[in-house]
Amino acid sequence: MQTIYIDEYDYTLPDERIAKYPLPKRDSSKLLVYKNEEISESNFTSLVDFLPENALLVYNNTRVIQARLEFFKSTGARIEVFCLEPLVPADYAQSLGSTSECTWKCMVGNLKKWKDGPLTKTLQIAEKTCIFVAELLQTDANTHSVKFSWDNSELHFADILENAGELPIPPYLHRKTEESDLTAYQTVYSKIKGSVAAPTAGLHFTAEVFESLKPKNIKIDEVTLHVGAGTFQPVKTRDIAEHHMHTELISVKRDTIANIQQNLGNIIAVGTTSVRTLESLYYLSPALGNLSLLREGEGESSLNKTEIKLQVSQWQPYQQDTDCSAYDALQNILDYLDANELDTLHAETQIMIKPGYKFRIVNGIITNFHQPKSTLLLLVSAFVNGNWKTIYDYALANDFRFLSYGDSSLLLND
Repeated sequence: MQTIYIDEYDYTLPDERIAKYPLPKRDSSKLLVYKNEEISESNFTSLVDFLPENALLVYNNTRVIQARLEFFKSTGARIEVFCLEPLVPADYAQSLGSTSECTWKCMVGNLKKWKDGPLTKTLQIAEKTCIFVAELLQTDANTHSVKFSWDNSELHFADILENAGELPIPPYLHRKTEESDLTAYQTVYSKIKGSVAAPTAGLHFTAEVFESLKPKNIKIDEVTLHVGAGTFQPVKTRDIAEHHMHTELISVKRDTIANIQQNLGNIIAVGTTSVRTLESLYYLSPALGNLSLLREGEGESSLNKTEIKLQVSQWQPYQQDTDCSAYDALQNILDYLDANELDTLHAETQIMIKPGYKFRIVNGIITNFHQPKSTLLLLVSAFVNGNWKTIYDYALANDFRFLSYGDSSLLLND
């Protein structure tokens, strides 16, 4: 595998160029357009002018949960518990719908003060009172298993997070969460709860922008990838081959997969999370390829209706030599779903998209401007054939705002 040093993806980002707050109107941000190795700029309200006719925009409909919980010990020590992903039950919807207890993988602030014993606090939620308890089950260097329990079955865990938790805005904003962030740090189309960070490319969209797409017959569809805290994790190794990519859960409806299949060659991903989801679909296919053999062999009745655990490993795209077309890869997934009478694909992805990656499904990306030495910057570089520095130099020289609340870019492959 090609050696890539992360220092080659560094640039100077002055603090004043990081947007600490969003603009008053979502779609009033600037838009950098990169096409045919040329750069131009416009406003996000004019996005439709640069999109190809009949394109399919695919966005991530995940919703950020108020995942940061605060506890105080009797000594006065403050303990922060940051919920990352559910463990028991492992399904997001089931865990958030729990009415008595659940266990999550968490990061813990001030862990040394939480030596033993549970943390408790009394909550008053919509005229309902409960004693909320956090118990440390298992700990390692970075993440910890924490069991939460409460004594009022009328309350779901989602209720507790929404009322007792804090929305975890990005750490590089260097400020506390404010009331305005509860709305501003959610996309207008967010609906499936589970992320601890917003898919920020979508923050620019408004109802007016979506309406403007219709005359060019630009369609929209959605996937779900719950963004983990790993999205903020910098690459700390000199050689990116030694970087451990975080795992994220994805869900894609069967109808969406069929829609993508019918619009191949014209797929625009809204945000890097959508890119990772769409490209992962291609690499999920080989695990399902045996279905076609069964179908040709013993007939439909031989297809065992068993939902298997599907996942894409970090380096799979670079180790798997395949000439399967994107159309056939998606067909394998559709066959699997149909054989198992499933309407949604659930999988895990650890995919690392770096320079040298061959994009199988995505033809364009709408994305913000990312941190130096980040895996997101590596993804952008892979898509623009290494020309990321030209794009970022232009953005820095022309007053573009950076990171989550910053301006947008449209990157096109042709």
